[in-house]
Amino acid sequence: MNKAPSSEAGDADPSSSDSKPDPENGNSAGPNSPTGADERAGVSWTARLGQRLAALPTNTIGALWILQAAFLFTIMSTLIKLAGSDLSVFQILAVRQAVMVLIVAPRIIRGLPTSLATKRPDLQIARIIFATTAMLCGFTAIIELPLADVTALSFSKTFFLTIFAIFFLGETVGIHRWGATIVGFLGVLLMLRPEGDGFIDPFALLAIIGAACAGLVMVILRILTKTDSPTTILTYQAVFVGLIMAGPAIYTWKAPSLEEWGLLIMIGVVSWAAQMSNIKAFRAGEATAIASLDYTRLLYATIIGALVFSQWPSVETLIGAGIIIAASMYTVRREAVRGRQLARAAEGRGYNN
Repeated sequence: MNKAPSSEAGDADPSSSDSKPDPENGNSAGPNSPTGADERAGVSWTARLGQRLAALPTNTIGALWILQAAFLFTIMSTLIKLAGSDLSVFQILAVRQAVMVLIVAPRIIRGLPTSLATKRPDLQIARIIFATTAMLCGFTAIIELPLADVTALSFSKTFFLTIFAIFFLGETVGIHRWGATIVGFLGVLLMLRPEGDGFIDPFALLAIIGAACAGLVMVILRILTKTDSPTTILTYQAVFVGLIMAGPAIYTWKAPSLEEWGLLIMIGVVSWAAQMSNIKAFRAGEATAIASLDYTRLLYATIIGALVFSQWPSVETLIGAGIIIAASMYTVRREAVRGRQLARAAEGRGYNN
């Protein structure tokens, strides 16, 4: 009885000598036998799952991460809209950044000073500037516009992303991805109905500006994730955006209620999870290959807008959503086929190390 079972299956070594099969695992050999068998089975299943995920094309892995990020960002937008009914966008942003700093603080402290080390301070500064602008514009639009409308407007970042990726990443965008991007953007325009007030509303214009800045941030992320860790990238944004927002937040501060404090804390937690998912997505996959999956946020925003805010989508919104989803699925299907070549070729990443 000198074998100590592990309490954490994920930390166990599947190649350990303790992983030998038990010829009597179907019988009750003792109180510890079923538990040991379950642990060994759990480790084996986890190892097999990890191997299968690692064998996937990198663009497929990136697609899975960005789908998770899309859902979390929609939840974040919903919480911001709820909190923004009585609190300023500066206050929301300041508390959000403070919560994110607290979440990553243990990892930063354990890894000091390397956890704050960056090989591209210029890109970190650029990301902070564009991220601050994107969040101020985007959060204001979320508070003032219907959730589905501001989500649709934010999709214009795909157009900016494709252009920026060509110039700054050197990515080669083929006719298929160009076509899918353009068709998806036309779907957004259909939902906005340009002949109406879609682009006249100042808050809609803010959403477009925020989308352009978000496109730049995504391109910068694609470069930064090759040199800096996800924690370092997130820390720089969380700390410095929070410092920038501190002054305006103090000036416009209103004492939150207990419910509002709960919303503010949740905004920070969900934002951290969404940011980490987004960083991992663009670390794994090609920017122009996986960005179209962000369109799934429209589905989430439509459902939540109807259930929480009683904002039902129009016929134009539904048709536009169908166009966007079709374009997104076409891109995913094509990139899944080509992903293995892209995973092996440095030039398929859009740039050479």
